[in-house]
Amino acid sequence: MKNELTRRRFLGATGAVAAAGAIAETPAARAGQPDSSAGTVKILGIGCSPRAESTTATAVQACLDAARLVAPDRIEVELIALAGMKIPGEVAAGVPLEADACDDFPPLVPKLSNPQVAGIIIGSPVYFGNMSSLCKAFLERLMTLRKNDFALSGKVGGVLAVGGARNGGQELTVRSIQTALFCQEMIVVGESRPTAHFGAGVWNNAEFGGVANDEVGMKAVANLGRRVAEVALALASR
Repeated sequence: MKNELTRRRFLGATGAVAAAGAIAETPAARAGQPDSSAGTVKILGIGCSPRAESTTATAVQACLDAARLVAPDRIEVELIALAGMKIPGEVAAGVPLEADACDDFPPLVPKLSNPQVAGIIIGSPVYFGNMSSLCKAFLERLMTLRKNDFALSGKVGGVLAVGGARNGGQELTVRSIQTALFCQEMIVVGESRPTAHFGAGVWNNAEFGGVANDEVGMKAVANLGRRVAEVALALASR
C-alpha cells in the first residue's frame, strides 16, 4: 500500500510538471519568439555615476536601446541617472538624517517597485576596482524594498561596468552588484550569446573616443540588454 501511494504521488507530480511545461511551451515559445498575447513591460536603467552626462549613462542607454529593439511594441525603457542626487546610504542602517538633510531616494521607490517594471539594468563606473560610492548607497537603500515583501523579487537584473582601463575591475564590479541583486530575489542574468559572460564590461578609453569606440564592450552591452529583454518577456508571457 505504501509503495502504491508513493507511486501515485510520483505520477501526480510528474503530470503536474508535464502540464506546466505544456502551458509554458506556447507556439511562440517553440518558435523562439516572445508571446505577443501578453502586455507591455518596462525596463529601467540606473546610471550610478556621480558625473552628469557620464559614459556610464551612455552605456546604460545603449543597453536599454538594445533591450527595446527585441520587441518595440511591447517594451518601454527609461534611464534614471543618479548624477546630482543625494542618496545617503546610512539610512539603510537605521541612522536618522538631520531634519534639513536631502534624500532623493524615496521618489525612486514607486518607480522601482512598479509591477510593470520587469527588468532593471544597473551600470556603475569603476573606482579602485569596484562600484562607485553612489551605486553602493543606492544598493543599500534597496533594503527598504526587501523589507517591503521583497518588492523586486522576480524582476530581471542586468549589470554593466565602465572602467578607465581594459581590465580595470569591470568584472569584479559587475559581480559585486549582482550579489546585491541576488539578495533581492531578482533573476540576475549575464550577456546573451555569443559573448555570454557575467555582464558587460566597457572600456572608457578617452584617447580612442571613449566608450562609443569600445567595439567589444559595447557589443557586450547590447547583448546584455537583449538578454534582459528576452527573459523579461518570457516571464511576462507565462
